[in-house]
Amino acid sequence: MAFSLNEIVKEKILVLDGAMGTMIQKHKLSEQEYRGEFFRDHPFQLKGNNDLLSITKPGIILEIHRGYLEAGADIITTNTFNSNRISMADYGMEKYVYEMNLQSARLAIQAIKEFENSSEPERHFVAGTLGPTNRTASISPDVNDPSARAVTFDQLAEAYAEQARGLIDGGVHILMVETVFDVLNCKAALYAIESVFEEKGIRLPVMVSFTITDRSGRTLTGQTLEAFLISVSHFPLFSIGLNCALGAEQLRPYVEELSSRSGFYVSAHPNAGLPNQFGEYDQTADYMASVVEEFMQRGWVNIIGGCCGTTPEHIRKIAEKAGKYNPRTIPSLPRYTRFSGLEALVITPETNFVNIGERTNVSGSLKFARLIREEKYSEAVAIARQQVEGGAQMIDICMDEAMLDAEKAMVKFINLIMSEPDIAKLPIMIDSSQW
Repeated sequence: MAFSLNEIVKEKILVLDGAMGTMIQKHKLSEQEYRGEFFRDHPFQLKGNNDLLSITKPGIILEIHRGYLEAGADIITTNTFNSNRISMADYGMEKYVYEMNLQSARLAIQAIKEFENSSEPERHFVAGTLGPTNRTASISPDVNDPSARAVTFDQLAEAYAEQARGLIDGGVHILMVETVFDVLNCKAALYAIESVFEEKGIRLPVMVSFTITDRSGRTLTGQTLEAFLISVSHFPLFSIGLNCALGAEQLRPYVEELSSRSGFYVSAHPNAGLPNQFGEYDQTADYMASVVEEFMQRGWVNIIGGCCGTTPEHIRKIAEKAGKYNPRTIPSLPRYTRFSGLEALVITPETNFVNIGERTNVSGSLKFARLIREEKYSEAVAIARQQVEGGAQMIDICMDEAMLDAEKAMVKFINLIMSEPDIAKLPIMIDSSQW
């Protein structure tokens, strides 16, 4: 590219595009139009599988990309929110995942080339979207078995790696893990992305955007903003941001907090307000732009855009505002030791003694070891709870014992305590000699 992303982000607030699904819904497509000729006899219903349209209705996706570019977007996102084998299993389309990502990326690149009238994109960028999937690795799907999980970390990582390969082969400039509601899903995505980078011998900028679900200021799985940031800060992110669930007014305090805490560039792409009684978004472009203008005026963001309910008109109004302000300057942050469970634990020079609960270590507690051997997990969890109530700020867990299947016991016990918010708020220290 004639200009690198790292250069442009220092010059201006970059404008991200708006909703893809909102624009697709305006076409009111039929089941047959979703199927096209190639999927005419597919045994599953396909209406609503928007990502498939990159193959069956590419003209519509090109038109949507073109609308956002004309509105002033610097970054357009691929039509791949659900293009992973976990989400596509609902449609019986797992084997088409790579092709969906490849074609979606190529369409976005084509849209930029046509808009710029250039042989290669020059001042616009394509972000390959990796959505959260329709499974969570941190919450049990079974109320009778809190240790159960609908998906594993390895399954997520495999699915994300397949998606990343398709997006990269299609030519995207950025990978964006977005609408994150579970940090474990996000970590699987980052692990997969890093693996694919090593496999292909390349590295692209990576954006992460997570979702605060309500005014509690937490993700769906209960993690605070600060704890989430700590949880993903091991990865060399290009940016971290917030999107979906809330409108700009509700998102405001969290954008401000993220801006003050983040050592990465910060993005925000809120919904067009909150949905009305019919589940539709009716916040006007002018009003939304007036709200997000404060984010830019106060120097809180480097990238601004829209999520559910936003249209090219919303992005046009936001882009007009963005041109008036300088981008956020990344603050100089003190280098403290930072840990996270559902909540953050930051150790500063002023911090006193940090209490680590050792009673959940089979080598340190005969009672705990016996309970684990006898598979009396509810009583074992009670020991962890006692540690927290006794003032522990971190929990040490060790299952290294000759009579145990240490890996199986570790997974089950951690899954159980992650279902207990009073315990899960603490960071966990995994203690083992068997890595």
